[in-house]
Parts: sequence; structure tokens; C-alpha cells
Amino acid sequence: MKKKKIPQRMCTGCMEMKPKKELIRIVKNKEGEVSVDTSGKKPGRGAYICKSVECLEKAVKQKRLEKNLEIKINEELYNKLRNEVTNE
Repeated sequence: MKKKKIPQRMCTGCMEMKPKKELIRIVKNKEGEVSVDTSGKKPGRGAYICKSVECLEKAVKQKRLEKNLEIKINEELYNKLRNEVTNE
């Protein structure tokens, strides 16, 4: 019997491949709105980040989320992400 394949995604902060379920997904929809996708099923362009403050700060400092989502991200979303990471 075959083993079920676990989907892997790359963290935008530390650039390591990790199981999709261990990461937080940030998604940009067709209207250009950026939000945190807790279900992992929202349509749109997605970027993944670890549930650690260090990875988030590294991604913010190097503007990797903005590059991956191809949009300018405001401070409000970064604060929401910080809250999401610290609550985990």
C-alpha cells in the first residue's frame, strides 16, 4: 500500500520546506485584498509562513511577502499576522 504524500510548502521567512498544515497561508484575491487564510482553501495567490515570530520578522524585513504576493502590504496586515503567530 502506498504512503499518502504530505503536501510541502516553502516558508517565506526561513525558506525551508515544511508540511502545509504547519504553515500559515496569506492569500491575495482577484480584487487585490490580502488576508490570512486559516482554511488554506481560499482562491488566489498564496504565500506561506511558519508559526514563529522570527520567520515573520525576517519576511517583513526582506519584503518577501510583498514579492511573493506581488502587492504592497500595509502595516495592519503585518500586525494581524503577528497576533496570529503569537496566539499559536
